Amino acid sequence: MDRRLIAPAALSLGLALAACEGGGDPVQQAMRDAATANQNAAYAEKAADPHAGHGGAGAPSTGDAAFAEVEAEMHQRMGQASGATVDEAYITKMIEHHRGAIAMAEVALAQSQDPEIRRMAQAVVDAQTREIAEMRAWEPAPR
Repeated sequence: MDRRLIAPAALSLGLALAACEGGGDPVQQAMRDAATANQNAAYAEKAADPHAGHGGAGAPSTGDAAFAEVEAEMHQRMGQASGATVDEAYITKMIEHHRGAIAMAEVALAQSQDPEIRRMAQAVVDAQTREIAEMRAWEPAPR
């Protein structure tokens, strides 16, 4: 389970348990009920779309639009990557993840004017390229 979802679920449970205590001020009870309903709806939305909240309503920003194509391709390739064992699946999915990181770094290198961003992007390209080579060279341990 996504760790980001645990805290909202715990909060929602806490609000629900508090609401079950009964008695008390009806206005406070209504507020607890509304808060629980809102929290449950937010939790359900986050669970349904793990990328919810990465943008805002409406059209993506110029920055987000610059990465949209390579990000979508990375997610598609990671979803298609597979292996017969957990080890093999891990390697194939991580290779695609790293390829996506390289593609995003290349967008930053092509479009950013900030020297620090460009330095970090080049470091990502270098490190991820080395790690891809390491993963491609991996062979399962004998059992």
